[in-house]
Amino acid sequence: MAEQKPRKRTVHTGTVASTRRLSPHMVRIVLGGPGLDRFDTNGHTDSYVKLLFPTTEGLTTADLEDTLNNAPRSEWPTTRTYTVRHWDRRERLLTIDFVTHGDTGLAGPWADAAREGDTLHFMGPGGAYSPSREADWHLLAGDESALPAIATALEGLPSGATAHVYIEVAGPDDELDLPTGEGIHVHWLHRGEGVVGSALVPAVRALDFPSGRIHAFVHGEANAVRDLRRLLRIEHALPKELLSVSGYWRLGRDEDTWQSTKGEWHRGIEAEEEAALATPAG
Repeated sequence: MAEQKPRKRTVHTGTVASTRRLSPHMVRIVLGGPGLDRFDTNGHTDSYVKLLFPTTEGLTTADLEDTLNNAPRSEWPTTRTYTVRHWDRRERLLTIDFVTHGDTGLAGPWADAAREGDTLHFMGPGGAYSPSREADWHLLAGDESALPAIATALEGLPSGATAHVYIEVAGPDDELDLPTGEGIHVHWLHRGEGVVGSALVPAVRALDFPSGRIHAFVHGEANAVRDLRRLLRIEHALPKELLSVSGYWRLGRDEDTWQSTKGEWHRGIEAEEEAALATPAG
């Protein structure tokens, strides 16, 4: 059998066209320019890109592609994963919403300081979730890191869909305008000084699940996501194919550390679930 060649990584370069503060902790950046000529999304509402940091002044797209495709991973730029909030294929404008917390992190401070004409390199897109048109109802839940993906999913729901939406943010100033409809039930949860997930998990747990086929999207801080995954998989015995559940980040870990351990962490959770589901009730 012929050995498969490694997938070639393509680097895109966006030029900041505009910036807008949506809330105290979220900034919207719109990228454009000829560096997006090769970019397109895969059509999923949870499309994402991997931003390359630090922003390497003087390096060309070709330089970065050479590094990513030929150099050892230890020599790669640092990556940060962000949801595609909107892709305007006609105007070739890419919108990304950034959660910001002052000087903390890489991408947030960059977004806070970004000005028209700045450039940003990234790879992508990836992603595989879109709201199922066969579902009787949808569950969308997460903290502010999942808010862009949840907002995009709401925009992608079929007409007349039913969705129960739970979004945990620091406080009321962090709420954003979201698509509405007769069947769209949005619950904003304010954690205040509480730990991330402290408002989200009990709120979702208290939901009286409607009858019918569910399609769930649960993303955000890993420990809260783990608790909600247990609720869905073990307590409600939902099959994995009806769920898109993943930890975007984990308290106490930077993204590099979290991404290096995420696969093992999820395999442990899956083993725990299989053991619980194989054990007869009572």
